[in-house]
Amino acid sequence: MYKTQSSIRLVTRHFETQISLLLNSNPKPKLQFFILRFLSSSSDQSWLSIPGKPIINWPHQPFTSPNSETDLLRKPDPFPNFSQNEFSIVFDLLRDPSISPGSSFHDALDRTGIKPGPSLLQVVFDHFDSSPKLLHSLFLWAEKKSGFRPTEALFSSMINVLAKSRRFDSAWSLILERVRGEDEEPTLVSGDAFVIMIRRYARAGMPQSAIRTFEFASSLASFLKSNSALSLLEVLLDSLCKEGHVRLASEYFNRKKGLDSSWIPSIRIYNILLNGWFRSRKLKRAEQLWIEMKRENVRPSVITYGTLVEGYCRMRRPEKAIELVSEMRMEGIEPNEIVYNPIVDALAEAGRFKEAMGMMERLSVLESGPTISTYNSLVKGYCKAGNLEGASKILKMMISRGFIPTAITYNYFFRYFSKFGKIEEGMNLYTKMIESGYTPDRLTYHLLLKMLCEEGRLELAVQVSKEMRSRGCDMDLATSTMLIHLLCNVHKWEQAYAEFEDMIRRGIVPQYLTFKRMHDVLKKRGMTEMVHKLRGLMSSVPHSTKLPNTYGGDGDKSRARRTSILQKAKAMAVMLKACKDPRELVKYGGSSENAVSIANRLIDDIKKKGNLMGVSKLGYGLESVEAMECEVDDGPNEDLVRVSSGLQNLDWTLEKLCKG
Repeated sequence: MYKTQSSIRLVTRHFETQISLLLNSNPKPKLQFFILRFLSSSSDQSWLSIPGKPIINWPHQPFTSPNSETDLLRKPDPFPNFSQNEFSIVFDLLRDPSISPGSSFHDALDRTGIKPGPSLLQVVFDHFDSSPKLLHSLFLWAEKKSGFRPTEALFSSMINVLAKSRRFDSAWSLILERVRGEDEEPTLVSGDAFVIMIRRYARAGMPQSAIRTFEFASSLASFLKSNSALSLLEVLLDSLCKEGHVRLASEYFNRKKGLDSSWIPSIRIYNILLNGWFRSRKLKRAEQLWIEMKRENVRPSVITYGTLVEGYCRMRRPEKAIELVSEMRMEGIEPNEIVYNPIVDALAEAGRFKEAMGMMERLSVLESGPTISTYNSLVKGYCKAGNLEGASKILKMMISRGFIPTAITYNYFFRYFSKFGKIEEGMNLYTKMIESGYTPDRLTYHLLLKMLCEEGRLELAVQVSKEMRSRGCDMDLATSTMLIHLLCNVHKWEQAYAEFEDMIRRGIVPQYLTFKRMHDVLKKRGMTEMVHKLRGLMSSVPHSTKLPNTYGGDGDKSRARRTSILQKAKAMAVMLKACKDPRELVKYGGSSENAVSIANRLIDDIKKKGNLMGVSKLGYGLESVEAMECEVDDGPNEDLVRVSSGLQNLDWTLEKLCKG
């Protein structure tokens, strides 16, 4: 660890010398702002770690960059319809644990005297997207006020909050109320609202509901008069493919194509399906679609080649992806960052940094050049390999070339710190981000809380959760669950219950595992009153009663079947190598006895009888089973079926030999 810290400090000092030249020549004020903040907070210390100075107290008023979200509220009169004070009042009400959605919340809002406007609600929605019940209640309260007319964007935000929390009935209630209403603005329910519903249905594992939503939207007159229905079809197929329903998407596409022979699908639809097959790791289906596109003279675009390249890189075949770069040039299509970035990412992911840097230099000579994603891929690769010095060099390189690191960039460092429990380094990096004007995103806080909870650092975890809320990132299911489990681990039952209660109040349904764990421990400790309250809270919301290991019943059966087939195949291979007389094998063919024990017993019998001449070559037909085991274990089910079918054919062959 000391060696790593020393090397990074050396790189930092070298970098500061180079940056002084950059400040004098770089015309970008935003970059100069970042560099000055970066250097002023670094001095001679490594920005990754300050030995002996663990950061526990957070900066009270961190200096924010010009483009941060909270800066909007600090500017004088950013929106003419509301003030910062009004936002603060609503902010405090939403965080008040004594206020629940409904009449009590509405009464509290009425007492404030605030006149709601769409701008105020939009900013509130942007900061509290993980409190669906409260936001829905706020929206309904505002609608009752005279003069309030929600914008299209605000209405879509409301639909997104409800659909994200799987409150689809409430979302449809709002949509249908406006679609069927005579007095409502017809444009209020835009394509964005249906896009949100389709994507959320697909993400919730409800693909048929996503399809019905598309068909309903396509039947509306406002959609029929425009090209929105075709765009929405692309959204539907894209949503299904991204959530693993690519087969259903392909079938729906083919059915639509068959119903209308005059319809010419766009290249975007083919790109979506290609990407879907690659994401599902169905290489053969993707290649079949690519051949079909060529046969139908569908002209590929740079996006098509980018999809193919990314797909092969995802399958860990960067060499094939590089071949496609040459092919697309022959087609007269020049590669750009869409094509090169996945290759850089795949090479960096595999630890092939020299090749990845070479590919980035090839991208540098193009007009588009490397993007922030290119540098992020390299940072990710170095962090994954545990090479913080290499990641730090890439960070300095991107800054020197005019690219400002984002929260995504730093999250790769946080992933490393979280994985290895490096609390001091993680907290120091977090502080440096704040001092440099960054607003951490939800993933940053998720990684920090994960690290602190796994290491049992309750005090820091609570402070981070407070900091997270104060910066406008509402606690979601994952972060709240981690905090509750940590509180239970350190026997802070009252605080754990308070966090559990707050989740219910905000409309987040806790996992059944969390409830069961708290319930059982509290019951064991004789805390009957709290147990009763906990049951009441959980029964107030619809929830599953399955624990994590009960969800995989079918998966467990599949794995057991897979293991059984592989064991039988391996045992049969050994058996056939040793056996010289097929008649010795057939008598075991119909037995219900365990295949492995049969094989072992048979081999012992054969060894006793000595070496017999006959059909020994059959044994070598299954020599590849052992080598194939790794592939089948992680690969598609078709391979497993092939092994099983092969064993059945082998039984049949042995029977024929015996009869002959």
